Amino acid sequence: MRLKISHTTQYQYDEPLQYGLQQVRLTPKSRAGQSIINWETVINGGKKELEFEDQHNNHVLLVSVDPECTEISIRCAGEVETTNDDGIIGRHGGYAPLWFFNRSTELTKPGKNIKVLVKELGTEFVSDVARLHSLSSLISSKVSYETGRTHSETTAEDALISGHGVCQDHSHIFLAAARSMGFPARYVSGYLMMDDRIDQDATHAWAEAHISGIGWIGFDVSNCISPDERYIRVATGLDYKEAAPISGIRMGSSEETMSVSLQVQQ
Repeated sequence: MRLKISHTTQYQYDEPLQYGLQQVRLTPKSRAGQSIINWETVINGGKKELEFEDQHNNHVLLVSVDPECTEISIRCAGEVETTNDDGIIGRHGGYAPLWFFNRSTELTKPGKNIKVLVKELGTEFVSDVARLHSLSSLISSKVSYETGRTHSETTAEDALISGHGVCQDHSHIFLAAARSMGFPARYVSGYLMMDDRIDQDATHAWAEAHISGIGWIGFDVSNCISPDERYIRVATGLDYKEAAPISGIRMGSSEETMSVSLQVQQ
């Protein structure tokens, strides 16, 4: 399947910025299940300072904001050819060793409720793949998808307690539970072509777990499936903070307003 992406993120400030620097992880790479046909990133109101690959093999742009800027936009557009590999990415690669993905973070630290969730799941499964799919389904049944109830700093434990969240929260709960069960696991940010719409409000997120003898496999808790040809992987990390599409710092007392325009289509 050939997917077309048009994605613009715009930041506006009520006063000129003194200084701003952003890390942009919005460039997908040719990997298992996807091949990049073309991709372009255009910056208005700032400039590219540096391009590098981080410890997770993500392509990162370091973007500085123009002095006295009141508006900056980051526009990505391109085409990606995808195939359906049933969510299987395969062997581990990148700079971070496999054991690194057993680490907890502040967002994915397993608390009492995560441990109860794992205990409720049980151990009687025909395979590790079946066990992790059951984990995904259990999380989905306990945490309904609802925007506006959580934020970027919500932990896996807090999202599970609240019973509401979005794909970021679903992924963090899965990571916390999977790691406590002994599976290396990582967060994935990317794009998903929806069947009922072209225009979207945000990028998507899901999780991957490493199973001995198979490698990395994706689990989209929010949709209760493994990623197929409608998905484009962009960045991975231990949690949202390491795979965030855009993150950065700014100096000054100005208030920031962000808007997103995103289209994913064939």
